[in-house]
Amino acid sequence: MPSAGAAQLEPSREAAIAVTGMDCASCVTHVEHAARNVPGVQACEVNLARGRAVVRFDPSQTDPQQVAKAITQSGYTAQVEDLSVSASNAEEQRLARQQAHARAWLRRAVVGAILWLPIELLHWLLYTRSPHMHLGMQWLALAASTIAILYVGAGFYRGAFSALKRGTSNMDTLIAMGATVAYLYSLVAFAGYLAGSWTTLPNLYFMESAGLLALISFGHYLEARARDRAGSAIRELLNLAPPTALRIEDDASPRQVPVAQVRVGDRLLVRPGDRIPVDAAVIEGQSDVDESMITGESIPLTKTVGDSVIGGTTNHNGRLIIRATRVGAETALAQIVHLVETAQSSKPPVQRLADRISAVFVPTVLAIAVITGLAWYFVGLANHHGTARTWANIAQSVCSVLIIACPCALGLAVPATLMVGIGRGARRGILIRDIDALESAEHIHTIVLDKTGTVTLGKPAVWRVLPAGGIAENDLLRLAAAAEQYSEHPLAKAIIAEAQHRRLQIPAVASFTSESGFGVVAELDGRTILAGNRDLLARHGLSHDISEPPFDSNTSAAKTMVYLATTENGKTQYHGAIALADPVKSDSISAIDELHRLKLRTVLLTGDNRHTAAAIARQVRILDVRAEVKPDQKAQVIRELRASGKTGVAMVGDGINDAPALAQADLGIAIGSGSDIAKETGGIVLVSGSLHGISTAIRLSRATMRKIRQNLFLAFIYNVLAIPLAAVGLLNPLIAAAAMALSDVTVLGNALLLRKTPID
Repeated sequence: MPSAGAAQLEPSREAAIAVTGMDCASCVTHVEHAARNVPGVQACEVNLARGRAVVRFDPSQTDPQQVAKAITQSGYTAQVEDLSVSASNAEEQRLARQQAHARAWLRRAVVGAILWLPIELLHWLLYTRSPHMHLGMQWLALAASTIAILYVGAGFYRGAFSALKRGTSNMDTLIAMGATVAYLYSLVAFAGYLAGSWTTLPNLYFMESAGLLALISFGHYLEARARDRAGSAIRELLNLAPPTALRIEDDASPRQVPVAQVRVGDRLLVRPGDRIPVDAAVIEGQSDVDESMITGESIPLTKTVGDSVIGGTTNHNGRLIIRATRVGAETALAQIVHLVETAQSSKPPVQRLADRISAVFVPTVLAIAVITGLAWYFVGLANHHGTARTWANIAQSVCSVLIIACPCALGLAVPATLMVGIGRGARRGILIRDIDALESAEHIHTIVLDKTGTVTLGKPAVWRVLPAGGIAENDLLRLAAAAEQYSEHPLAKAIIAEAQHRRLQIPAVASFTSESGFGVVAELDGRTILAGNRDLLARHGLSHDISEPPFDSNTSAAKTMVYLATTENGKTQYHGAIALADPVKSDSISAIDELHRLKLRTVLLTGDNRHTAAAIARQVRILDVRAEVKPDQKAQVIRELRASGKTGVAMVGDGINDAPALAQADLGIAIGSGSDIAKETGGIVLVSGSLHGISTAIRLSRATMRKIRQNLFLAFIYNVLAIPLAAVGLLNPLIAAAAMALSDVTVLGNALLLRKTPID
């Protein structure tokens, strides 16, 4: 039996809980408070726009079911997301709940509109023709508003009473009180007129109470639809994974099975046009594969035997047989979805400020409503207004204050924008792992680029074949490949790959010897083949016949030479050389030029020698080069750049060797690949490996943060201006209801505009 101390060492866990019934930032605060009050819960972050809570807890003290129960008891329906259900099915269930919630609001809005609009129009039409019909219309308005209060307002009253039982308040409290004030005042005033207490019929707000419930319900419906559109990125990603796969059985026949049943090692058939079901390696066939929805790269990649493929990508024109290497939650697509969900659910500092304001917003508005009512009462006494007029002014102003002041827009301003921005980045192969990175990217002024694997491909390739002495180019390459075919050196592998690319037949050699630090020696058809550096040839008696290849002085330092000679019957003959290089990525130059157009300073950081680093820097037009820097010294370079006043320093690296530098920078951008997302570190991961993602990520950050500031401004200025106007009686309750609903839709609509903002 484990000790208590051992139990405390058990690592914390995370769980996702679907929460329905949240409509505003106050709801978010209440849900988080309910979850954090459960013993053992260490953190809880609620995403209002997705209706989802992510809790981190100590499994020795609590479990997700207890947290969900606490949230449900606080007045919101909570359900732990089932881990046995696939991510796509879980998203479908969440979408179904959200759509049902939206339809419920639409039904209430339609019923409210039917109860309100015809009577309102009929009232004004008949009143202009026959004022005597006015009393009869009030009876009809009373009946319609009573039905609206009981049916359309039922959801608001349930929410308000639930909050009241917990000793708190929320948006439902404001709406329920606003509708009740309008209805009860009208009921009392109408009864007083019928009893003869008042000689004239005062202004009644029966139709306003029905109309405001209808308008707010319709606003919630539009809000739910907009939230769904804002969160479409995850759904689009999940829809990439096909529900079934063609598994090749032991008898070599393909059988269709659910993807959930595919196991590591299974052989799968992928036909032209099919989506690849899981991460896998090609074991037979060749085809072009479109990886654009995962990496953001629009050009299909040719895949052949030995290449890896990513689940969710599309096979174009060839038949492939693949062997599953990662399934379920281990696939790149599942990891990407998890990263996007985590980022969307986290809160930047600006959101925490909005949450603190929202936490005291409703009580503050209630206090303002009380002050407004008292002020109008004393104004009526001071000006000797009649009782009917005084109470009419109080009812209109208090009702308007309660209705128009709503924290919904404040609660949606940040998360809705983050959902759109992060989702848009994910569709472009830009994964934002850390929400603070989104804020940091906006302020970046210096981009530090690792060389190997970031600016360059990270592995050598044949640049030129340079024959000498009359030998053909392909014959020289064939001899070199024959000599190198048993070597594990990266240069040897590059020569073999080039020979295979040219479809050359590589002959078998009789013997093979590797001379460490020099090259290789092999026997072929009675000849000795020497393939290596100058020193290898010199050791075998050949040095003076080696001529320097005619390279451009700007690039020669970046090349590595493999010289080739043969010895036969005691005579050594030089045949030429093969120039290899770690080539610059095809789009590195244009990507770095784009960074310069954004007024960003670039620095090349590498452990290579100064000559090679300078040659690469000249190719990509980087002026500041820091060479011969050991991996453990790269973080120091970042610290020096930051200390020198270069605020906003981003480090771009492969996410493994450069981890200390990535962590030290203001922003770490990891160059990833679709198959190893889990290995990457850094606030932002560029899945495609293209440096163009850097400028796109910075533009996306700037656009997202700009939208967040716009939305917060709209939410704040709306309340700052609207509440005083309502308090002084310049807003009719019906106009207040329409304005309140419009504020939510405005904030969500502005967030959705981010989908159209240019970021390329």
